[in-house]
Amino acid sequence: MAEAADIQGTHPSPARRWLRRTASLLATAPLLVGLLQGAMATPAVAAAAMEPSSVTAEDATGSRTVDVSLDTLKPSAPVEGDTVTVSGTVTNKGKQTVTDATVDVRVGPRMTSRSQIEQISGRTGFRAGSDPSPLGGRYTVKIPSLAAGLSKDFTLSVPVDKLGLDDEGVYQLGVSLSGQTATQPGKRVLGIERTFLPYQPEATEKKTQLTYLWPLISSAHVSAETGTDDQQTPVFENDDLAAELAPGGRLDQMVTLGKELPITWVIDPDLLATVDAMTRSYQVKDGTGTVPGTKQAVAERWLDALQKAVVGRKVVALPFADPDIASLAHRGKDVPGSLSHLQPATELAGTTVETILHVKPSTDFSWPVNGAVDPSIMDVATSAGAHKVIARSDSFRDDLSYTPTAARPIGGGTTAVVSDASLSTAFEGDMLPAGNSTLAVQEFLAQTLAVTLEQPEQQRSIVVAPQRIPTTSQAQTMATALRGLTAQRWTQPLDLIAASAVKPDPDAATKVPGASRYPRALRKQELPVEAFRDMKSTRADLDDFKVILTLPDRVVTPFGNAISREMSTSWRGQAASASLYRITVHQYLESLTREVQLVDKSDLTLSGRSATIPVTVQNKLLQGVDDLVLRLTSGNKTRLKLNGGDAVAELPVKIAAGHSQSVKFTASANANGPVPMTAQLFTKDGTPYGQEMTFTVKVSEITPTVMLVIAGGVLLLVLAGARMYTQRKRAAARNAEAETAEGDDPEQPSDPAPDTGPESGDPSDAGEKVDR
Repeated sequence: MAEAADIQGTHPSPARRWLRRTASLLATAPLLVGLLQGAMATPAVAAAAMEPSSVTAEDATGSRTVDVSLDTLKPSAPVEGDTVTVSGTVTNKGKQTVTDATVDVRVGPRMTSRSQIEQISGRTGFRAGSDPSPLGGRYTVKIPSLAAGLSKDFTLSVPVDKLGLDDEGVYQLGVSLSGQTATQPGKRVLGIERTFLPYQPEATEKKTQLTYLWPLISSAHVSAETGTDDQQTPVFENDDLAAELAPGGRLDQMVTLGKELPITWVIDPDLLATVDAMTRSYQVKDGTGTVPGTKQAVAERWLDALQKAVVGRKVVALPFADPDIASLAHRGKDVPGSLSHLQPATELAGTTVETILHVKPSTDFSWPVNGAVDPSIMDVATSAGAHKVIARSDSFRDDLSYTPTAARPIGGGTTAVVSDASLSTAFEGDMLPAGNSTLAVQEFLAQTLAVTLEQPEQQRSIVVAPQRIPTTSQAQTMATALRGLTAQRWTQPLDLIAASAVKPDPDAATKVPGASRYPRALRKQELPVEAFRDMKSTRADLDDFKVILTLPDRVVTPFGNAISREMSTSWRGQAASASLYRITVHQYLESLTREVQLVDKSDLTLSGRSATIPVTVQNKLLQGVDDLVLRLTSGNKTRLKLNGGDAVAELPVKIAAGHSQSVKFTASANANGPVPMTAQLFTKDGTPYGQEMTFTVKVSEITPTVMLVIAGGVLLLVLAGARMYTQRKRAAARNAEAETAEGDDPEQPSDPAPDTGPESGDPSDAGEKVDR
């Protein structure tokens, strides 16, 4: 009842709640009196009320003292001439030894509806008025003593003709243990387990068409990072997928089992792309670094097995990365741009499956979580081009005495394929214990036979959409149940594409349930609005980044796929992991954008009326960048102008991979003093790229007066040098005359004269810069 109220969104008023509580107390008063009377009854009276004659109540120390587990039941759907064999275990959960115990088989009358099956499957303790009598005789197992905490295996075999099956249909089959303890003398039922026996010895005239979806879906494993090589080696978040693909793993079992079953493959293309990447070189994150992946052989084996399994079979491809349609409808639509992802994801799905599996899939289906829908979910599901939405009968509720055909038109050219809720959830529990698995299989078979017998003259089509990511034991149990239908005595297989085209039942519900009926439990698991804001921010940064790249696909593809994975249905129930994945993707993108940046510049001095101001742009990426513009702005146009008179100048930037470029701006000074400068990169559409850089240019102009003083000083130096030269020449001549007069040798040479060239006094060329 709580779940039903939760789905419908009803909230009873305080007055009604008080009335209900009062009525409940009044109704339970007689029961309390009866319990007190029973407690005060004498042992003889109490024993007379117990099994085998009768049992009037259930309690923890009564019919639940011993746990009965039915581990096998063969054949699961017997025919005339068969012998039904049941094996299992009885375990004493009480504190006293059970003595004089007997394990019995009890076969009940034929059930006439699916609701009866559901009621019986929910029972636990023994009920004398409802549970049938034991077969007794040869079909029992004696257990003289069963100590507390101990278990005992049993096997019971009964020919079909001894079971009392009057006609075809579904029968209750129970196995009970009767015995006594020291404090509870007198034989009574101390434990019972019930299951179902579908009995249809001859094929029905109209068989129910049964469609079973077989999902190949996993969680996100690939990050946005890629290697620096030409092959862009993918980087995996972990190597967990290898365990699922390995022999005996979950996905290995899904392929191994599915290839022999009449099912429709429903595949997330991201899983195929991930496994395909594993067949080649890949890296796995390991702390702060990565290590080479080593599971190529495992991936190749699994992919080869899947390619063979889908040959000639129907394959449905979900949008890439299996986006959470409900989260998009309820939260994502509030963030502009979120819904635009669906169409590309659908297109990518078809090409991915066809390329890897070599089969053309159907991309015309959308599968909201648990088949729960409302008008907004339907709108989003069909916005990407899907015309068929896989819903579930606990969302589309039919007020009918029978199970209608799954397909039903809901308007606008859209078909809701309504899967059966009971059959779709039949294997969601823990199927690892053999007892749980056996009970689930028998109830599944019983429900399918009950569907057929509801209207044996009308053929109907039902769809089973199980949990998206079944465990290994759940997949094995599902396969066991489908094998139980291979005789096709009351069902026949039908693929999902054909099931969606079956003529609909005119009495089936076609109105999409309102938003108030969407389950709160599912709404709580949806991605928050903040998640879609994070995705929008990442997309915006990616759009700004890709326009400057010469090889944008090397960045757009891995990041686009990563953003798709951020909205995957597999994140439900994993809010922290989903948030971490989004943060990691965005941080990596930011680290790449910072690889193209302005190199910090210290203050510089500009001497003279004109000069060039260099600004360096660095590209550390492994590909070239283009379509960038560097804008330099003078903070004081009066003091320092750019490009012949403007305060702002722009120059294009194009840099090869791993290089830097010095971009030079022409500047002219009009007055001395510091001038603040700002450099900023922009994309070609005018969007700022990266952080701006500031520095100061100190203008130090050489005035005419200073030039006159410098010229005068140079002239004085030249005159002084000429005078010194003349004086030295005259002194040398006088010395030569004196030596001749004294009769010295005329052939003796004098000391050579110095050959000193004049030093250049030209001023520095205009435009020469002085910087760091």
